[in-house]
Amino acid sequence: MGQTLYGLVSYVSDPVGRWVEEVRRELMPSHAGSAAHISILPPRPLLGTEAEALDKLEEICRDVDPFTISMGDVESFAPTTPTVFLRVAHAAYRMRELHDRLNAGLLDFEEPWPYMPHITIAKLPGFEDAERALLAAQQRWAEYRGPRKIRIEQLVFVRGSEQAGWVDLAPVRLGRHFSPALAR
Repeated sequence: MGQTLYGLVSYVSDPVGRWVEEVRRELMPSHAGSAAHISILPPRPLLGTEAEALDKLEEICRDVDPFTISMGDVESFAPTTPTVFLRVAHAAYRMRELHDRLNAGLLDFEEPWPYMPHITIAKLPGFEDAERALLAAQQRWAEYRGPRKIRIEQLVFVRGSEQAGWVDLAPVRLGRHFSPALAR
């Protein structure tokens, strides 16, 4: 079995997320079941236990208020990788700040590329495929008339491997939350 990796994602289930999943189904039917998400912490090994990592995630995230981002253009990571994505435009700095705070201690990992907030639309087998997919996704995004803003309120701690796929371990909410009984 391959190495177990962990990450932190924000699922995108609003109209933008549904748009990404629809375009992904068209461009890469083999990835049709993959939920639209933004990775806050890309896959990495843990330097401690899952429970310790979750405690650290919750400790940091409770001090970060929920925020709203806006999606920008459809772009590609070519020539580095044949990946087509939707870039976070407005408030991307908030995601980078959160990433930088979380990428420490038990969750510290030297990532292969600089962190750039985005939603992956498709990871293609080759660059020619990626170029065709990029043009198709750009055309579809130009036709999209729905909202482009996404509210980031809850993240999800995930575990996965190449063989087993990804599993949600626990939700991690942003901000402080009070019990109604305590809020009186």
